[in-house]
Amino acid sequence: MSSGRRGFLGGIGLAGLAGAVAASQRSARAARTAPLAPVAGGGIVPFFGAHQAGIATPQQRAIYWAVFDMVATTRPELAKLMADWTAAAAKLCAGAGLDDATPDPAQPGRDSDDTMGMRPERLTLTFGFGPTLFSKDGADRFGLAARRPAAFVDLPQFPGDQLVPGRTGGDLSVQACADDPQVCFHAVRQLARLADGVAKLRWVQAGFLADYAAGQTPRNLMGFKDGTINVATGEARAMDRFVWADASQGWMAGGSYQVARPIRIALEHWDRMKLGFQEQTFGRHKASGAPIGCRREFDRLDLDANDADGNPVIAENAHVRLAAPETNGGAQILRRSYSYDNGVSYVAERWPPWRQGMEYDAGLLFICYQADPRAGFIRLFEKMSRFDMMNQFTTHVGGGLFACPGGARPDRYVGEALLG
Repeated sequence: MSSGRRGFLGGIGLAGLAGAVAASQRSARAARTAPLAPVAGGGIVPFFGAHQAGIATPQQRAIYWAVFDMVATTRPELAKLMADWTAAAAKLCAGAGLDDATPDPAQPGRDSDDTMGMRPERLTLTFGFGPTLFSKDGADRFGLAARRPAAFVDLPQFPGDQLVPGRTGGDLSVQACADDPQVCFHAVRQLARLADGVAKLRWVQAGFLADYAAGQTPRNLMGFKDGTINVATGEARAMDRFVWADASQGWMAGGSYQVARPIRIALEHWDRMKLGFQEQTFGRHKASGAPIGCRREFDRLDLDANDADGNPVIAENAHVRLAAPETNGGAQILRRSYSYDNGVSYVAERWPPWRQGMEYDAGLLFICYQADPRAGFIRLFEKMSRFDMMNQFTTHVGGGLFACPGGARPDRYVGEALLG
């Protein structure tokens, strides 16, 4: 590592952080004991707290998801990267750039400056550790294998998976969310610069969320409301039960397990389906979001209701039935997904009508959080991957499982309980 780069990293280290984020310290302390409330446009979401921001935070309008692989091979280098990322993330989320107060015109800037003059737009940065950080190809690369929690299992291969290696797995995940897509991209771009020579980008995915009025459930690219049944982030007991890892998981206490899955949707195929069939597939009315046979979005699912012919009103393989807590022993996950559009690409469909050619490379960046993936995503998706009617139109093309540790104090870095 060059002396210039060491100076750069030291210049934004934890020791120099207090002045840059002093204005947000009081609100950060409050965030450790109370759920985050919605912040007005352009506002600051405190980076520090008992939990990492970007999980229970009210969902922002844009995401830039990035996964890195470690290039460096020692644990101290990994720990230093997390310390540098923590310091930079706190500055970025507070609305500060990484440049010196008096930059040297003879040297490259320490920040790309493409968001100069912009507000932080509720930026959050959430960090996760991948399974390969603990063991890869049988090697305990960083001396962490013995500290891998029992809940942190490898995701199984699900029926229908068509995972692209270049969009699957990885050592470190970074979830950047904000109300402006450029703010998201800018944040990841600065973290990537800091990681030069230590970690390299493996795969990324940008996403967006429709701008609906507060309290309304956004719609996905299939036109249906997405996330009606979700863990209530303002209910501490529900979050402790379903989302936050408990003290028995050691360094993961206060953290959460993050599943990310880019899901390509055959939109051309879907758009040709009759409305009634679309509604049967979801088990909900498209306009209102209400369960089939009901009028309001949040009406209780009546999974025992039959029509005049004795058939279930909500089909046995409807998406909402298979995902419902009532059919999964009460299991729930915190969904935090975004739509994506990567343009078009050549696709050979695996379902009738078997079209081949250029189609939209678009779909859903499915993201969820849970206290234990064995009781959360894995339990839910083992059944859904086999029977869900929606599988005619969706293909999981990548993703991974990451352990997101609890939040950090201003004098600590994210993951220090594991790496320190």
